[in-house]
Amino acid sequence: MPTSSSSFDAKRIVRQNIQKLVPYRCARDDYSEGILLDANENSYGPVFQASITEAKDGSNSLKIEAQADERQLHRYPDPLGRDVKQRVLRLRPSVPSTDNIFLGVGSDEIIDMLVRIICQPGKDAIMVTPPTYGMYKVVASINDVDVVKVPLLVDDGLFQLDVDAVIRTALDNPAIKIIWLCSPGNPTGTYLREADVRRILESGFVGLVVMDEAYVDFLNPEKGESYAKLVAEYPGLFVMQTMSKSFGLAGIRVGVGIGGSEIVGYLNNAKAPYSVSTLSLGVAKAALSDENVEKMRRVAADIANQRDSYLIPELKKLPHFGAILGGNDANFVLCRFVDDSGAPSNEIAKGTYEEMAENQGLVVRYRGSDYGCEGCLRITVGTPDENRVVIDTMRKVLGSIL
Repeated sequence: MPTSSSSFDAKRIVRQNIQKLVPYRCARDDYSEGILLDANENSYGPVFQASITEAKDGSNSLKIEAQADERQLHRYPDPLGRDVKQRVLRLRPSVPSTDNIFLGVGSDEIIDMLVRIICQPGKDAIMVTPPTYGMYKVVASINDVDVVKVPLLVDDGLFQLDVDAVIRTALDNPAIKIIWLCSPGNPTGTYLREADVRRILESGFVGLVVMDEAYVDFLNPEKGESYAKLVAEYPGLFVMQTMSKSFGLAGIRVGVGIGGSEIVGYLNNAKAPYSVSTLSLGVAKAALSDENVEKMRRVAADIANQRDSYLIPELKKLPHFGAILGGNDANFVLCRFVDDSGAPSNEIAKGTYEEMAENQGLVVRYRGSDYGCEGCLRITVGTPDENRVVIDTMRKVLGSIL
């Protein structure tokens, strides 16, 4: 059977106009030290910290005293975020080099850019495996790209890949250029089995397999680890991660892409030159220090403990509880609610969601419309105090349903 290592060629899937693209280049790509007068920045510095006073002689001339700014906010950021990439290498030591790392404005920008550089509008397609993250479909629609669905195996809340169907569909439909996988999944919370992932990568599919790992740091190391470890082995694999979840930095909008150097190179060529801000890069670099990575791991372990030792056991005691679905490998729980006959009930789940959001000051996520998730609410693991409020509020609301 052919392997991805022998069959994948980035030039076979990346759009011709992207391959021919002459990227926007700035002097800062090559030179970032010294007196910088290349980019028409305001050399006096940010206005909010500049001191502007009238001259002592009463003339109309102004004296400007620009205070030193340690973040240099009057300068454009490093276009490639090189300092942050160096720290990503320490977080994911199996990644060969910074040439294999791309930084985006959150993972959503990376999703959009991958579709734009690879898929021909009105011609190509992507594959998704529902239930899954909704942005893959949204981005495809924006870019006029078809979406082919191969559902996960959902019986008994398994939420694993139907590997034979994925491979058969991908090989039978040459329009499919990207397969989107999500591990741990959203909304499933399930880590995809490595043997299944390898089968897809070794199937002879010539497109790109993208693994979305937004929640990977909540995974118990005994169950698995980031598929970034496979990037050097499979050039047809691209892994997405984020600072939003385990690092608790959703507000800075920094996403990380890890893949073959050719794909990363095309992404760098196509992106806006200064897409990730100086502030975001600075916070990301600080968060990726050895000390803060250890703190992240402690916090992620505490969240997992709250999920397993309190939230799940207490959810199981609630009226109309049906089942906990998925692998519970993320920072949320997918909980099914049932009617008096034991059947999954969207009416109960959605009614509970709306009552809590509109009248109880508690917002969770209704997922009953997703494939295999009938009657389900997705509940993020909060702080211990927040988790107690969740249980108390849900007990009250569900207990009032006749």
